[in-house]
Amino acid sequence: QVQLVESGGGLVQHGGSLRLSCAASGFTLDHYGIGWFRQAPGKEREGVSCISISDGRTFYADSVKGRFTVSRDNGKNTVYLQMNSLKPEDTAVYYCPKDFTGHGCYRGHVDDFASWGQGTQVIVSS
Repeated sequence: QVQLVESGGGLVQHGGSLRLSCAASGFTLDHYGIGWFRQAPGKEREGVSCISISDGRTFYADSVKGRFTVSRDNGKNTVYLQMNSLKPEDTAVYYCPKDFTGHGCYRGHVDDFASWGQGTQVIVSS
């Protein structure tokens, strides 16, 4: 069964850091690009970051550039999102779906991604 499980969320103060993990099962993660999306209450789901499979390039939303870093550990079949200098506006549920079309990281379209997990909640207090 293909599954992606997010973890590592929690409550952190403004300026703090968290590292989110995205553990894959049922498939080999290094065969796919992996995106990080987030959804805050009352807002649409938005792309935060992505790591492509074709060339290993990483992508970031302007709102998180310089603060977030995406990486992968193929040996552990896990992708990470290191989040530093967190702001209250980063508060959201974070998801890590896989890019099943191969174009997701480049287009940033939600429809290019599949196997959405339950997400992990990040709350940044002011």
